[in-house]
Amino acid sequence: MSKVGRTVVPTPAHTDPEARTRRRTRQGALVTEALGNTDEFQSAQEVFATLRADGHNIGLTTVYRHLTDLADRGSVDVLRSADGENWYRKCRAEAHHHHLVCRACGRTVEIKSSTVERWAQKVAEDEGFSEISHTVEIFGLCRACGR
Repeated sequence: MSKVGRTVVPTPAHTDPEARTRRRTRQGALVTEALGNTDEFQSAQEVFATLRADGHNIGLTTVYRHLTDLADRGSVDVLRSADGENWYRKCRAEAHHHHLVCRACGRTVEIKSSTVERWAQKVAEDEGFSEISHTVEIFGLCRACGR
């Protein structure tokens, strides 16, 4: 997500119980590897272009399918731009976490916050909700871009 001027909003992970049991494929491994080679968020088209440039015969639909599967399993972070495009990045943290995202350069910092967790739980309970999930993304300018 190194595109300057993009407004990004979070996309909650899908909750597909079957996603955890799907078999791993060579193409899925290629998509995972392509995401693992950078800390930046990438669009499906960027992942596709990288794989094709590396000589892999993989289709764009296959890339989308594997990115969706990775998101379903919680293996990638997903942000959605204001124009509706999803941006993907391999999760660095294994536990539930949130993000600070620079609007200018896309630098992303994974954060954990017990305050956010308690707040989300209380809001849900106050409104009679249970079995909640949530995503929190904080957008701003990183130190370097803020100068």
